Amino acid sequence: MSIIVTGAAGFIGRAVAERLLQRGESVVGVDIFNAYYEPALKEARAADLARFPAFRMVRADIADAQVMEDLVRQAGAKRMVHLAAQAGVRYSIENPFAYERSNLAGHLSVLEACRRAPGFEHLVYASSSSVYGERPADGAAFREDEPAVSQVSLYAATKRSAELMSGAYAKLYGTPQTGLRFFTVYGPWGRPDMAYFSFTRKILAGETIQVFGMGEMARDYTYVDDIVDGVIGALDRPPGPAENRILNIGDNRPVGLMDMIGVLEKALGREARKEFLPMQPGDVTATFADISKLNALTGYAPKVSLEQGLPRFVDWHRAYTAAS
Repeated sequence: MSIIVTGAAGFIGRAVAERLLQRGESVVGVDIFNAYYEPALKEARAADLARFPAFRMVRADIADAQVMEDLVRQAGAKRMVHLAAQAGVRYSIENPFAYERSNLAGHLSVLEACRRAPGFEHLVYASSSSVYGERPADGAAFREDEPAVSQVSLYAATKRSAELMSGAYAKLYGTPQTGLRFFTVYGPWGRPDMAYFSFTRKILAGETIQVFGMGEMARDYTYVDDIVDGVIGALDRPPGPAENRILNIGDNRPVGLMDMIGVLEKALGREARKEFLPMQPGDVTATFADISKLNALTGYAPKVSLEQGLPRFVDWHRAYTAAS
């Protein structure tokens, strides 16, 4: 029996698949390899996973319901980590229908495939901290029992919609599910559209970085290895039948944007040229996770600080760029 990981050529998907393979699981990855950011990076992630004999990659669109149903049945899968999605808050303003297909139709295809699979045990799926909406930088941590009804981007709205669909499927069909609200994941093999990644490229090229929100934003930067601890810890502890469990997964230590840039400058050994700009549509001032529920369930406790994690990313970036 294989575990299916959707979005396996993505940032978090590659890391989760690798950890599962390292502990002896058989993994079937699913990814569409779209061009939202450079496909070469996705191909490199897939090639990195291909070194494991127990890994198989399927190139497919998760919104194709029949493909997903057939895949789950043929793999004999009883567990799935669903991480495939159209990412990006700002891009959702430019290309909204990409989010409709991947985040809504895609999530529905996954739900249908799981509920039709004999003896299916647990679906873990990616939600987002963006479902909470806006909160001042000095605000309290987000808690899962908050209503989450004030999304400020289409991306956030699709993620909250997926949670609601999962809740309905849990009640209708008894499919045990866990939705994980991710808070600003970073690290090696990361996404080029994320600020720390694009800043690194621009600083090394001597280009000016655009600092939105006048530098006053804060994020709960969470190192990818810590994220994987939480994902797999949750996967191994399914909720009861008919339950759609929602959990925050973050660092619980929000860092100001200017502080993040300072750590990055130190790791790169260069000072950034900065252009300060207002907030962009769809962005929020701060994210800050209360992780007590995930900690109680799995013992989840992030270990890697930003001062440790960003230099690791920089080392990976230098090596990846040189190899490319």
